[in-house]
Amino acid sequence: MPKNVIVAQSGGPSPVINSSLRGVIETCKMFPETFGKIYAGWHGIEGVLKEELLDLSAQDEEEVALLRYTPAAGSIGTCRYKLKKNQNEDFERVIEVMKAHDIGYFFYNGGNDSMDTAHKVSVIAHEHGLDLVAVGVPKTIDNDVGDSAFKLIDHTPGYGSVARYWMGIVQNANEENAGSSPADPVLVLQAMGRKIGYIPAAARLADPKREMPLQIYMAESGVTAEEMCDKVNDQLKKDGRCIVVVSEGFDVGDIGATKDGFGHTQFSASKTTVAQQVVTMLNSRGLPVPGAARGQVSGTDQRDTCLYASVVDLDEAYKVGQKAVLIAKDDGNGWMATILREPGPIYNVRYDKVPLEKVANSERTFPQEWLTACKVDVTDEFVNYAKPLIGEDWASVPVINGRQRFSRFKPVFADKKLPAYVLQGLRK
Repeated sequence: MPKNVIVAQSGGPSPVINSSLRGVIETCKMFPETFGKIYAGWHGIEGVLKEELLDLSAQDEEEVALLRYTPAAGSIGTCRYKLKKNQNEDFERVIEVMKAHDIGYFFYNGGNDSMDTAHKVSVIAHEHGLDLVAVGVPKTIDNDVGDSAFKLIDHTPGYGSVARYWMGIVQNANEENAGSSPADPVLVLQAMGRKIGYIPAAARLADPKREMPLQIYMAESGVTAEEMCDKVNDQLKKDGRCIVVVSEGFDVGDIGATKDGFGHTQFSASKTTVAQQVVTMLNSRGLPVPGAARGQVSGTDQRDTCLYASVVDLDEAYKVGQKAVLIAKDDGNGWMATILREPGPIYNVRYDKVPLEKVANSERTFPQEWLTACKVDVTDEFVNYAKPLIGEDWASVPVINGRQRFSRFKPVFADKKLPAYVLQGLRK
C-alpha cells in the first residue's frame, strides 16, 4: 500500500528552492504504487508540528510546473525553528502527526541545520516504531554544507544563482564607479556570508581577468579593518578608484548583531551594517584622492530574485529533488541526495546519496588555498570551480501584463485530526 508524503523546507530560501520542490512532487507522482498523497509542511517543521499540511496532490499541474520560475519560499513557506535534543514533546508531536496522516516519507529541504532536523526525525521515528523514510534535499546559498574536500557534495543548489547575482551586481557597479569616481572613488558592496566566503568570492566572476580595481574581503581572510583601509588607499593611489566587496561577517567591531532561531547572527537585522562601518572608517581616516566612499547593502534580493537564477542551478535543483525521491523509493531511510562533480575539463555532475548523519550540522569552509597571498582576492582555481555553476544564459521567466507569473497554490489543507499544539520552543 502506498504511504503518504510530507515535504518541507527550512532556513533561508533561494531562487531555485522551488525547483527542488517541483522535483519531489513530480517524481513522487511517477510512482503511485509507492507514494500516496503529497503534503507540504506549511512553513517547514513548524507546519508539521501545528498539523498544517498543504495538500500538494490537489494542486493544478500548471502551478506545480511554475515552481521552476518562482523564487524564495512563498509557495509552501520556510522557518528557522530548530528541533533541539531536549524538546521531547516536539519530537513526540512530529510522530503523532506522521501517524495520524499515514506518512511514510519525509523530505526536508535545507542546509546544515535542516539536515540535522531530518536526521533527528528519522532516528526518533524508528525509535517509536514508525516505518518512516526521511531523506534530505540540500539547499543553501552559502554553499557551506558538507566537507572541504567536496566529497560529500560539490555545491549546494542555490549557490550558482547567488554567484550569478554577484557577478551581475559587480559588473554593473563597476560601470557606475568608473563614471562617478571623481566624486565617489570607493564603492563598498556588502554580500551575505556570516563566516564562510563563497558568496563574496563570487564577485571575482565579474572580472576573471582582473581588470577592475576590485578587492574582496571575506570573514575568514584574517585581514583587519585597519589593514583594509590601508589596502583600499593603496588601490586608490594606483587606480584612483576601488570597488570593495565585503562579507557581512567581516570583523569591523560591534554592530549590535541579533540572532535567528537557529542561533545564527542576523546581520541584516542588526543595528548597523558592516558596509556602513567600512564607509565610516574610510571617510574618517581620509582618502588619498578627492571624493568620498559610499556603500550599498544588498539584502534578501540576493536569494529571492528569480531574474538572476542560474539555468544550471535550476536544472540541478530539480534533479536533486528527483534523486531524493528515488533514494526514498529504492534505498530507504537516512540519506541526503547529493551532487558530485565528475573529473575532467568538461563540467558534468552525477546525483548520489550520502548519510544524513555526515551532513547534519556540517559546515564546509572556504579553502585557504583559494585565497590569494594578499588575502583580498581569490585564485583562478576558485573561478574554474564556480564558473560552470552560473550558466551561460538568462533564465526564462513567464510574464503576464508586465508582471512575473509565479506559482500560486490553492489553500487546500489536510483535515486536522489532533488537538492544537503550541511549539515547545515558543512557550513562555
